[in-house]
Amino acid sequence: MKKLLEGVGVILLLQGLGGVVHGLTGWFHYWVVVRYLGFLDGYEIYASIILAVIGTALLIASDAVEPEAADRPGG
Repeated sequence: MKKLLEGVGVILLLQGLGGVVHGLTGWFHYWVVVRYLGFLDGYEIYASIILAVIGTALLIASDAVEPEAADRPGG
């Protein structure tokens, strides 16, 4: 569960940061998922910030989760 939270957190954080960079500079034109969602037209920066915050929260929460037996060294 810890690895899953970390993985999803990293993906959301990168998508959020990429969306903010795309909104401010125009870079990462094809890489950012938020720009493909039509219902977010005009709110891409806000949605990207929210994605980055949720990703950061998941990364912080993953530290509180007990590692599974497969994740433990020697287990």
